[in-house]
Amino acid sequence: MDPLLLVIIVAGVACAFCWIASLITKDTSWVDRLWSVVPVVYVWIFAVAGIAAGVDPTRLIVMAVLVTAWGARLTFNFARKGGYTGMEDYRWAILRARMKPWQFQVFNLLFIVLYQNALLVLITLPAYVAFQHPLPFTGWDAAFAALFAAFLIGEFVADQQQWDFHRAKKAAGGTLEPGFLTTGMFAYSRHPNFFFEQAQWWVFYAIGATAAVAAGLGVWGGALNWTIAGAALLTVLFIGSTIFTESITASKYPAYADYKRSTSMLIPLPARRRGTTEAPKTA
Repeated sequence: MDPLLLVIIVAGVACAFCWIASLITKDTSWVDRLWSVVPVVYVWIFAVAGIAAGVDPTRLIVMAVLVTAWGARLTFNFARKGGYTGMEDYRWAILRARMKPWQFQVFNLLFIVLYQNALLVLITLPAYVAFQHPLPFTGWDAAFAALFAAFLIGEFVADQQQWDFHRAKKAAGGTLEPGFLTTGMFAYSRHPNFFFEQAQWWVFYAIGATAAVAAGLGVWGGALNWTIAGAALLTVLFIGSTIFTESITASKYPAYADYKRSTSMLIPLPARRRGTTEAPKTA
């Protein structure tokens, strides 16, 4: 069986589970709970298929190990925030309140369930390109793998800083001026964890593209191939989600407007001159 067909079948089962579970539990965060799991399964399907085909599986195994490390980190961070305890993403509750019930159910099926599950397949498809072109592991592959690991570490550090801040905020009675984190990595990006998350999948795409280029496909079809859609659509999703999240934060904290003016949204950059917003002290 073509590994891509198997991935599509598994994704179809995941979609059915998320949709049915959301209807039964009235909780639309089931895709969030699978987000760090199913990409690992998909990439290992491609890797095992490569091993079974008797070709050089080095690139595929490296890709699978990298995505497994990504999934383990994300699962850990999601779990410690209570993501597996039945707590729904607060943004869905806000959207539900703004829509009629039938409108939200259409949104649930088309965007939350189908679109996001399709995206989780798309971001892993560079591994399918590597499966199709099982050429020897190169220095470019090693460089991109090291860059993926660096971005993974960066996301871990950013998430830890955010975790420490929220613990300090909770210990302070739920109030810690200005109400949001502006120190550490968050002094250079309002969402450094989001930046590193997207960067990992762009690098993952680059590893697949390396295999295509090594096969002689050149720029078009090689360096730039159809699987770039995954990383590109993930970036679009993150930008849209970030804008929505920030609108909620800005409505709660007046000082956030000044933070937005002084600090890059995603890409870590030197901060511009800030007005009266003072950085909070964290434990």
